[in-house]
Amino acid sequence: MYILECADGSYYVGSTKDIERRLWEHQSGLGAKYTSRRLPVKLVYSEEYERVSDAFYREKQIQGWSRVKREALIKGEYDSLPALAKKKFEKRK
Repeated sequence: MYILECADGSYYVGSTKDIERRLWEHQSGLGAKYTSRRLPVKLVYSEEYERVSDAFYREKQIQGWSRVKREALIKGEYDSLPALAKKKFEKRK
């Protein structure tokens, strides 16, 4: 599972069996449509898994995260992740 930072500052989350090949594909415009429009990209985070299904599960999990939570993961601020998972509700007047 990996996270790329795109030229526009957005993040792309994906998974692959071969990170070097996949990164090359993204940089060459042959990766996802999303990244091909936001070149260049750089690898900012990755995790390795024994099973493809585990990496895919983690990819989908992180895709649902807020930008702030993704950035905490990238920076290694693991202690802040649980608090960032909590939804903030505003009181209606």
